Amino acid sequence: MTTEARNAAADRTAARPAAGAGSPVRSHTEWDPLEEVIVGIVDGASFPPWHRALPPVVPAEQHATFAREAGRPFPAERIEAARRELEEFARILRAEGVTVRRPEPIPQRRPYATLDWTSTGMYAAMPRDALLVVGEEIIECPMAWRSRYYEALAYRPLLKEYFRGGARWSAGPKPELTDEQYDPEWTEPGPDGPVRTVVTEFEPTFDAADFIRCGRDIIAQRSHVTNAFGIEWLRRQLGDDYRIHVLEFADPHPMHIDATLIPLAPGKLLIHPERVPKVPELFKGWDVMSAPRPIIPDSHPLYLTSKWINMNVLMLDEERVVVERQDEPMIKALRNFGFTPIPCDFRNFNSFGGSFHCATLDVRRRGSLQTYF
Repeated sequence: MTTEARNAAADRTAARPAAGAGSPVRSHTEWDPLEEVIVGIVDGASFPPWHRALPPVVPAEQHATFAREAGRPFPAERIEAARRELEEFARILRAEGVTVRRPEPIPQRRPYATLDWTSTGMYAAMPRDALLVVGEEIIECPMAWRSRYYEALAYRPLLKEYFRGGARWSAGPKPELTDEQYDPEWTEPGPDGPVRTVVTEFEPTFDAADFIRCGRDIIAQRSHVTNAFGIEWLRRQLGDDYRIHVLEFADPHPMHIDATLIPLAPGKLLIHPERVPKVPELFKGWDVMSAPRPIIPDSHPLYLTSKWINMNVLMLDEERVVVERQDEPMIKALRNFGFTPIPCDFRNFNSFGGSFHCATLDVRRRGSLQTYF
């Protein structure tokens, strides 16, 4: 058995916490010391069937590719390159003292159906989208893309283990995702047009990546996958211990807040210089760093994201931060902002629509529930 295979086996069969050790799931912020994390996989990664939910967020230059390749695997060489980067990322995390877990591969190109529609899947690369950890609760999200309807199944073995270990496990209302959930008249708003999301308020939908945790305060945005109905469901689910703040940004294609605004540590905020023209009042008094302009070359394929995915860093604690190895401007800026960058190659993974924050779910961070505002 290779070292890689042994690590993968260990990731999937890590021991349950000892009796009396408390919940294996506990995370209140984006910056408390990281103890255990789920890192996604790209096994079987496939282009989703083309659907009206995709044009608002898929880069315009990729529309023809998605329409042509619908239901087919992403290029094998891209998958393999991303897989190698994920393994190196997992190795770095282990070396930094973090327990790494991985989901189970599930068939992504096997057709499935509801009473109203059929689809195939996409991947299990981005646990940050499908699952939300708040305190000792892990929540399966009611995602708005039909191609992601069964994505959480890749994490079910881990979810059952965490539940048996004492975690709270819940799920948002399983959406129907009928045509009523999508605005058939959605059009590109243009640079000065009002933002109109493609998802309607027919039923609650949300991706976890549209929420950022700062202790008792959770920052949220409405987007092309997260509607007000979904935010209200989460508000009631979490109860009075938490306050959800819904912010708006200058982004005509909102989907996932973690490449727009990220609190890196108490009192330190990373922002997109164009999408956040004015720092929200909630962060008054915080030190603010505008992300340096990304340097990903135009020739590098980005199927599902803009180059600003360079903002999608992962905090291991209030000082250590994992950042793309080739992104020297970001490394320098973070160092000047008082952090210790940990470089890791991840550009090939970026092609699939995320970076270090997207590719992970911080299952457990050492820390208590506090107020930071």
